[in-house]
Amino acid sequence: MHRGHDHDHHHDHGAGGHSHGHAHSHSHSHASGHNHGHGPSHVAQWQTPHLPDAPPPEEHHHEEPDLDLVEQAFVEGFAAASDPTSFLRLARVPFDAITEDGARVSLLRVESNAATDVGAVMPHLGGGSFRYDPLPKAMVSRRQQLRFVYFDGKGLRPLPLADVRKLTET
Repeated sequence: MHRGHDHDHHHDHGAGGHSHGHAHSHSHSHASGHNHGHGPSHVAQWQTPHLPDAPPPEEHHHEEPDLDLVEQAFVEGFAAASDPTSFLRLARVPFDAITEDGARVSLLRVESNAATDVGAVMPHLGGGSFRYDPLPKAMVSRRQQLRFVYFDGKGLRPLPLADVRKLTET
């Protein structure tokens, strides 16, 4: 069985006569060929095969664009809000809702915290020890984490904003 690999190669796009190189990652399935029989206006596109447990591609089109920026704006606004309950109403965050799996949930808490990665570890060969390196300023990463904690009658359900957007208000 052939496995996928990365490689660089050069190829000609036909009648235009120009040639250029670029990198691909793909598996060995050259049955249809690579740009065979196509002029310069029709270029084949390589795609990574979908894993069996991966969501179908059409689900990605329903995602909110720039959700990370929306979350950042929410965290900033919520922290500064004089009335957090009114802010949640304005942001259309449901207090009582039904999840996609049919469970009734009630909002208890909004959690936001900042995480800053300042170091990295790399295991040594054999795995018995590791190397630690503080990160230089250019590699330090900061991120806001935002969770909405709902109660579903049995326990707590922390949900990210993307899942809160899918709730149906009761």
